[in-house]
Amino acid sequence: MANSDFFEKVYAIVARIPEGKVTSYGAIAKAIGSAKSSRTVGYAMNACVKLDRDLPAHRVVNRNGVLTGKHHFPGQDTMRKLLEEEGLNIENDQIKNFKFYFWEPPINQ
Repeated sequence: MANSDFFEKVYAIVARIPEGKVTSYGAIAKAIGSAKSSRTVGYAMNACVKLDRDLPAHRVVNRNGVLTGKHHFPGQDTMRKLLEEEGLNIENDQIKNFKFYFWEPPINQ
């Protein structure tokens, strides 16, 4: 699968993450049928910051709820601030009560 096709599938999932919820790179990879490609999902998320799209990229975190992509956002603590505005509690760059806020994307979307 070409990177652009893969990235588009990632972005389609990210666009569906409900407000106040988060998902992980691995969950997105699994949902698009590439369970071992969570790192490539990370590359797609890094690339999307440069695109002119309204994607809730701040809702994608690592499998432990850590804000690993925070340095790709403009400004200081932007990712944390956006998540806190949606009601999530962040401590030391990790979502508190992560399982409660976790959204499992539907498979093969």
